[in-house]
Amino acid sequence: MKSSAFLLLLLLLGFGVFCACSTLSGTSTYVYRGEKIKGVSLVAPRDSVTDSVYAPVREVSAEWVSVMPYGFVEEGKPNFHYAGKGGEWKWWGETPTGTIQTIRMAHSRGLKVMLKPHVWMGRGGFTGHFDLKSDADWLIFEKEYGEYLLEFARVAQTTEADMYCIATEMQTFVARRPEFWFRIIKEIKQIYKGKLTYAENWDTYQDVPFWDQLDYIGVDAYFPLSDKQSPTVTDLKKGWQKHLKELATYAGKHQKPILFTEYGYRSADFAARKPWETDQTQPENEQVQVDAYRALFEEVWNQEWMAGGFVWKWFPGLEPGRKARDWYSPQHKPAERTLAEFYKKK
Repeated sequence: MKSSAFLLLLLLLGFGVFCACSTLSGTSTYVYRGEKIKGVSLVAPRDSVTDSVYAPVREVSAEWVSVMPYGFVEEGKPNFHYAGKGGEWKWWGETPTGTIQTIRMAHSRGLKVMLKPHVWMGRGGFTGHFDLKSDADWLIFEKEYGEYLLEFARVAQTTEADMYCIATEMQTFVARRPEFWFRIIKEIKQIYKGKLTYAENWDTYQDVPFWDQLDYIGVDAYFPLSDKQSPTVTDLKKGWQKHLKELATYAGKHQKPILFTEYGYRSADFAARKPWETDQTQPENEQVQVDAYRALFEEVWNQEWMAGGFVWKWFPGLEPGRKARDWYSPQHKPAERTLAEFYKKK
């Protein structure tokens, strides 16, 4: 009896060592057991709107909206501008007042909200490359940009927004000034008491040092999937495999769910080659958008680490039958039916 108990103890200890080594080596798994977030990325309205703009959102069975007030900076310059600073900005949906009303109307329609401030740089340059030449310039930018993030953290708390995405695609800033991010997260937590994430680009999410301070690993999921002009669903699923392994490993390493803070594809040829490109010179191809959505929902959506995501992007008040000028939008295209088909599934 004693020898049997001793052997059992050794087996249990061995299993514990195996589990510990598995965790330390980054091979542990993570299983998300929360609600699947079915969202759309809502473009801030230029003028005030009514809650009727959310009816089409509910028709595709979306349950969340990402509300995105932009602030603005010129490339290489430290001063940051946003609607709450001086109140001169003209887009209603990017003011704190308009943002508050947008969120409250979404809640009144039974939708949950992720508040997600963005930066617009110059003429639309990639914010991940935003950089400054001197420490003095960085300190100016950090003060003004930090005020913006805290202003909208207060909006999130006031409106009881369901999640706050603290920033979007600031990879160079994150790499050069990590101390700012740890400090601003601490300050945000003193204001906002809900769930937090940050949205980093598909190719640099693994470089973010502060995921352990947040509730979700936020990925803007523009992963390259196929170089073909019009890939099939099978082609696209194959293209996901390498990325899925990396995402699963990373979720296991941090023991956090992964949220696609943005996902989407243009309705054009070669849309899955470099999905982050906004190039509209390619011929229109609505079937590629449909197939890319289908591949994502069939191959990625039910992964055990997957918390859901927000399709890019959705224009409030778009007239019935009219297609958005931005080819990423699925509205009034076959891809809208595909989105509804999968969002309706529980």
